[in-house]
Amino acid sequence: MLSAMAAKYLGAHMPTGKGLGAAVRAGAAIACTAVQVFTSSPQQWRSRPVTDAMAADFALACSETGITHTVSHDSYLVNLAALDDEKQTMSVNALIEELQRCDRYGIPLVVSHIGAHMGAGEDAGRERAAHAIRRVLADSPSTVTLLMETTAGQGSSLNAHLEGLAAFRELVPDNRLGVCVDTCHLFAAGYDIRTDEGYDAFWVRFESLLGWAPLMAFHLNDSQKPLGSRVDRHAAIGEGLIGEACFRRLVNDPRFAEVPMVVETPDAETEHAVNVARLRSYFAA
Repeated sequence: MLSAMAAKYLGAHMPTGKGLGAAVRAGAAIACTAVQVFTSSPQQWRSRPVTDAMAADFALACSETGITHTVSHDSYLVNLAALDDEKQTMSVNALIEELQRCDRYGIPLVVSHIGAHMGAGEDAGRERAAHAIRRVLADSPSTVTLLMETTAGQGSSLNAHLEGLAAFRELVPDNRLGVCVDTCHLFAAGYDIRTDEGYDAFWVRFESLLGWAPLMAFHLNDSQKPLGSRVDRHAAIGEGLIGEACFRRLVNDPRFAEVPMVVETPDAETEHAVNVARLRSYFAA
């Protein structure tokens, strides 16, 4: 019998080439209890409208499979801190449309990298992005929450450190602005979560700066690149430089039993089943 404290909502970012309903069903086939998807191409500004049939099939798939925890990831093109006003407006509009699509599908959480300051400096970039976030939340359905993803700090990306996330929460004191923790990104940003000491220290700092309420999702990814490299390269669970001990602790940490955890590891079509099964094998008996 598995521990009652083990992660209840564990899954993967599933390919959506055959539709979002098919992605949910494919996730269930590899024992996912949570699924993350793209609702449109992450490399294009334009997206096709969500039809009644598309929304109905997604709802049916969730009902058929019993998957109640679904997450979306926004477009990689979005930069809410863009210095060019036109690009920032495009980003704001794209993110509003993403939240609207998620409302149609019934997906409650949207993960975003938020943006990069492009040389303006973190404080200036954060102020600019915070203004954009307020616009997004004001013009989108209240049923959907926006999650800031922790980043590796590659280039001029914001949110590589907890202090930056806390500053955003002060600038946008809205319960619809939460946090998604990505393990690969934490490690690349300099948080050594491999050891018990490092793991505990990180979560003490997280609780001190943010509290637990904003933490609404995890991306569980090992890292190809070293601690503090600021390079975002995902690896299979337990096969990168983080190693399995951190993931064993995460999936058995009672504080996170109700928080959806999804893998974004390489080779989704062939390896997601392996990585989800591996994480399940870490559950304490």
